[in-house]
Amino acid sequence: MATGRAQLKPIPDDAPHLLVVDDDRRIRELLSRFLMSEGYRVTTVESAVEARAKLEGLKFDLLILDVMMPGETGFEFARKLRTSSTVPILMLTARGEAESRIQGLEIGADDYVGKPFEPRELSLRVANILKRARPAASPAVEFVRFGEFVFHVARGELKRGDEVIHLTDREREMLTLLAANPGETVTRIALAGNANGNGGNNGVVGERAVDVQINRLRRKIERDPANPLLVQTVRGVGYRLVTTP
Repeated sequence: MATGRAQLKPIPDDAPHLLVVDDDRRIRELLSRFLMSEGYRVTTVESAVEARAKLEGLKFDLLILDVMMPGETGFEFARKLRTSSTVPILMLTARGEAESRIQGLEIGADDYVGKPFEPRELSLRVANILKRARPAASPAVEFVRFGEFVFHVARGELKRGDEVIHLTDREREMLTLLAANPGETVTRIALAGNANGNGGNNGVVGERAVDVQINRLRRKIERDPANPLLVQTVRGVGYRLVTTP
C-alpha cells in the first residue's frame, strides 16, 4: 500500500474524524497518512482498550477496525460497542473467508475490507459509509434555553427574562458554537478558532485563552462559577452547554 510523501494539506476542523484501530504500527502509519491526504482527521490506536478510552472522550464519524488483534479482538470489541453505539464500523483484516465477513456484518459492521487492499478502494468504501451515515439536514437552531437564560443564535443575544446580558465578541462566538451543538462536547481547539494561529505555540496559547473566556462567561450565567452546571468541562477535550429541552 503506497501512499507517497506529498506534503499534507491543512485539514478543516469539521472534516470527518476517523479512528483507526490496528496493532500493526506500519499499517496504522500508512492508513493515517493516506486518509489524511484524502482530507480526513485521523486518530490511531493499537488496541481495543485504547479505542474504548478514545471513544469515551471524543466523537468519531467512523471506526476502521482490525479484526486480528491480541487480547480483545476486533469482533469482540465491535460486538460490545454495538450495545451502546451506532458509530459506523469498517472491519479490516487479512482473513478473507466468507464466514468471517458474514460474522463481521452480523455483529453490526457496515463494511468489510480484506488485506491487502487498494487504497482507492478503501477510500471509496469510507466515503460511501460516511455518506450513508450522514444525517438529514435539520433546521438551523434559532435559540436555546439553559437555566434562566435564552440565547438567540442568529442575533447573538443572551437574555434572562427581559434583561439583555452583555457579551464580549469572543464570548458570543464561543456561546454560538456551543449553542449550535447543544449537549455535545465542543473541543477547545474549535472554540479557540482563529486564536490558534498557524505555528509555534499559538495553538496552546489559543486554547488557554478559551479557558479564560469560558470562566468569564460562567461568571455571567452560573450561580456558582466554581461549580458550573450550564457550561460544563469535559476534561482534556473541551466544553459542553447543558440546555433545557
